Amino acid sequence: MVSASIPVANFTTDSLRWLDNEQAAADSANFMAKFRFEGIEEDLTAPNTPWIYYGGSYAGARAAHMKVLYPELTYGSIASSAVTHAAITNWEYMEVIRRAADPKCSSHLENTIGTIDNVLDHPRLKGPLKALFGLKDLEHDEDFVSLLQSPLGSWQSKVWGPFGSTSFDDFCDALNNPFGKFSAAADLPYNDPARMVTLSDDLKVDFAIFNYAKYIKKHYVSQCPENKTVEECFGTFDDSQYQITTLDQDWRLWQFQVCTQWGYFTTAPPDQNQPRIISRRLDLEYESKICKQAYLPGKHFTVPALPNITAVNALGDFDLAADRLAFIDGEGAVHHWDEYGLELQEEPPAIQKIHGEMIGFVTAWLEDFKAPEKK
Repeated sequence: MVSASIPVANFTTDSLRWLDNEQAAADSANFMAKFRFEGIEEDLTAPNTPWIYYGGSYAGARAAHMKVLYPELTYGSIASSAVTHAAITNWEYMEVIRRAADPKCSSHLENTIGTIDNVLDHPRLKGPLKALFGLKDLEHDEDFVSLLQSPLGSWQSKVWGPFGSTSFDDFCDALNNPFGKFSAAADLPYNDPARMVTLSDDLKVDFAIFNYAKYIKKHYVSQCPENKTVEECFGTFDDSQYQITTLDQDWRLWQFQVCTQWGYFTTAPPDQNQPRIISRRLDLEYESKICKQAYLPGKHFTVPALPNITAVNALGDFDLAADRLAFIDGEGAVHHWDEYGLELQEEPPAIQKIHGEMIGFVTAWLEDFKAPEKK
């Protein structure tokens, strides 16, 4: 039996046409105004009861938007790392990582990606390079470099205490892990002759690229089933693989919102001369092509050529502000860290501080609450 929270039979373009920011906020408002606890006769609905809307990231934007769209129901909101600004491209995401990561790791990423981009410019050299990564038969260079950015996604999992992942740091350590005759070369400059690994008569690369390849093979390429080719596992140019619309294809839900309203396509910096940690081949055309591949025009709805980010930004964008609306986090390259918690005395000082402040201002909000007079 399909849950009532999935009121459609499939995830076709037409079935998803109501999946937008406005409808999602309306769903929250409907819940707040009509919710009943089974077995509890007391009226806990808004606005008779003060509801505090708390969310992080996408849900953080929802928390902020609820104060704009439904202030009569949303008594207070805590918007943690709230993405209130929608954008077509989001090259700044990787720039934050580049600047905040360990400088040695960032340097290795900048250098290796620069070399890889340059090698891919030469058809006779790209074969040995892709083969090093276990991806010789991956047809499109864009798919190759797209897979190479995969470890960077673990940056967002760097969370304090027991909640975090060490995957990003493990990746960084792997890049500069000397081996064999290169053991004495770890601190030498990138591309120093003592650091070079020979791939073919025409191609030598720094051992950081060799390590990058080893990491990708171990953590990604190895996950490709033996009965599939690397093209089938990592290629993105076969439209049919994105056109299954059954309810188990839940990846289609957020992607639909990306394609219609939010954007955030992670591209390389627009300035080709700017340092970068992802390939210059990752442009808007490549990153957004899934919108056309996955969401064929329906009878009632067609996905726009580019997301309608105005629908989100019209609600306040960077200037969104309201009474009893608190914005938390968003600085220091951390992502809604306040949503993780332990006993207060067990938390790091910075987390203790913000949690203490949150308890303080929410308590003050609630002291001011007065239920509306019943008509």
